[in-house]
Amino acid sequence: MLPLPQPDVGTPPLDSPARALLWQGWRQRGILTASLVAGSVTMVSQSLTALLLGHAIDDGLSNGFGPELLLWVGIMFANGVVMVTAGALSHKYDVLNWLRASFASSQRIGDHATRTGHRITRELPTGEVVSAVANDALRTGEVYAIAGRFVGSLVAYVGVAVVMCVMSLPLGLVVVLGLPVVAGILALLVKPLQARQAAQREEQGHLTALGADTVSGLRILRGIGGEGVFAARYAEQSQVVRREGVRVAGIQSWLDGLQALLPGLLVALVIWLGAREAIAGDITAGQLVTFYAYAAFLSWPLQIATQTLQIVTRGLVATGKIQNVLRTESATPSPATPATAPAPGAALEDETSGLVLAPGRVVGLVCADPDASAAVATRLGRFDDDAEATTPVRLGGTLLADLDKEHLRHRVVVSEATGHLFSGILGEALDARGRAVERELLDAITVADAHDVLDSVPGGLAGELPEKGRSLSGGQRQRVALARALLTEPEILVLVEPTSAVDAHTEARIAERVAQVRRGRTTLVVTASPLVLDHLDDVLLLEDGRVVTHGTHAELLTRADAAAARYRAVVGRSMDEVEGAAENENETETETENATAGRTR
Repeated sequence: MLPLPQPDVGTPPLDSPARALLWQGWRQRGILTASLVAGSVTMVSQSLTALLLGHAIDDGLSNGFGPELLLWVGIMFANGVVMVTAGALSHKYDVLNWLRASFASSQRIGDHATRTGHRITRELPTGEVVSAVANDALRTGEVYAIAGRFVGSLVAYVGVAVVMCVMSLPLGLVVVLGLPVVAGILALLVKPLQARQAAQREEQGHLTALGADTVSGLRILRGIGGEGVFAARYAEQSQVVRREGVRVAGIQSWLDGLQALLPGLLVALVIWLGAREAIAGDITAGQLVTFYAYAAFLSWPLQIATQTLQIVTRGLVATGKIQNVLRTESATPSPATPATAPAPGAALEDETSGLVLAPGRVVGLVCADPDASAAVATRLGRFDDDAEATTPVRLGGTLLADLDKEHLRHRVVVSEATGHLFSGILGEALDARGRAVERELLDAITVADAHDVLDSVPGGLAGELPEKGRSLSGGQRQRVALARALLTEPEILVLVEPTSAVDAHTEARIAERVAQVRRGRTTLVVTASPLVLDHLDDVLLLEDGRVVTHGTHAELLTRADAAAARYRAVVGRSMDEVEGAAENENETETETENATAGRTR
């Protein structure tokens, strides 16, 4: 009944919070209607109890303990069964409505955040996005959770008003007109309450953002001795949130107090007037009981109405915050009319750098400035249209910005140097496309030389990865990210520094296996490691943002031209690092052998 995640959560109107709430209600109209019906039946059954009780008392006083009284007892029992059954269903559908709306909002925010790229963090604090998921989405769900009870209260109120006016017009008018007056007085407090709730929500967003920034930069702050300063800032902002919360609580306390006092005064007035009419013989003893019960009962619909007003107020504020997040435009929006995608096997060309990835070639990109080569690589994946407005990239002659983004993401995959891992089952984290079988997962792990990850994660492929894969070493996380990228099996794969965090022996194995498995499929590896470059079909040298020469790694090591000499200067530093690492490994092995020999002697 509640599939999660939902296949399609849709896009709500972004011009008005009220319209967005109505739009979501229409999307879940089935369970919302069930909630309205169940809530109405529940409240009507509760209101009938007072009427049935009054009739039972009058018949009991007139006829004693006879069949008439037993009949009313039976009717009351049947009404109780209906009330209990409808109440259980009402609660069930209230919760379902809450879950459906809340999870839809959370999923909508998550989907939008993944599609906006880095632009969402440029325009909004991280805490604002987190609060939209953690708090605001739940607030919107509460609107639909209380809808059934609110509509049921209105139905019961109208029914009770008719019955009371028929039984005694003066008493009926006191109750029917008195409750709207009470509701109007309580409503006067709602607007200032809404303003203070909005202010508290704003300060809470700032606090969440500050906390997220502090936690993410804790290692740096400790390194410069700044954690105390940021902790003080967090404490100061916490006090601001506390003060706003106290202001909210002040109005809330008045609202709660009057919500109990005013209906109580109305009940006292009804009892006093009803007692006078009963003494005068205008109403029976059973009708007096009915009037008292109705006066007490109608305070419950009044409380629900007041609660609904507060929940809707909070829901409108929360929906407005969610709309702020959803208004953030994507860094790479899909064109309204996508261009026809080129046939498979098309070349990928970065016009600014002059880089051309010919179909079926495994190519390396080398640069003295790693950031410059990484920038070229990420342009190939179309991650930021603003940055690429002056740096066009074409696939088969068609601008990437003109292609359908979802289509492009399946054809071109860029695996960055610091791949992000997600919590969850290891096998599922590896299989980003959700189509690999166990054999394919194991093959990708072999290519990435990540079998030690299976040993370190209890349960292997079925084991659980913590958030960001923090239980793994840096090298293990990098190799898991590499295996995940290989499993997508794209037409064009771009790997940015895929072996920077592993030792020389592991790097050599990975380089050979990746070159073998990607042979015949377009691949770009951004690296300056000679262990990797030696296995590639071609190597390009990037200088000042332009490709200045190319050739195989062996050719560039022996050529006599100036560009080849500069290439050797770049990779030479990596060769020195590899040789130094190898010497350290050999020294460690020698020390181990000597120690073993000493123990043997």
